[in-house]
Amino acid sequence: MTRRALPVFATVFTVVFTVTYLVAVWKNYALFTYDAATGRFAAGVQRPGEGEGVAMYWYGWMATAGLAGLASAVAASFVPERLARKLWSGWSWLVPLCVVLVFSYLLRNYFLR
Repeated sequence: MTRRALPVFATVFTVVFTVTYLVAVWKNYALFTYDAATGRFAAGVQRPGEGEGVAMYWYGWMATAGLAGLASAVAASFVPERLARKLWSGWSWLVPLCVVLVFSYLLRNYFLR
């Protein structure tokens, strides 16, 4: 990876990861589900069986966002330098800040109890 590609990689990864994580949580697009009571992993979103406890989707959401961010960042690392110069590095903090605000709105019922 060249010296120019690292800032592009980091910026694109941060933006794509946070937006994909928001969508994955909102629409429940988990790559896999972990059932803590049985210690099992299952592909996709799986509901826990009768009396098995609570299914954990967080790991799957993180994996979904991580793969999307990684694939996008690797692809963005190979764009020509003239296009890479147009990418504002401020997106790497502005987009996550906006995602936090959206999460605050989505979880408002937990804060207003």
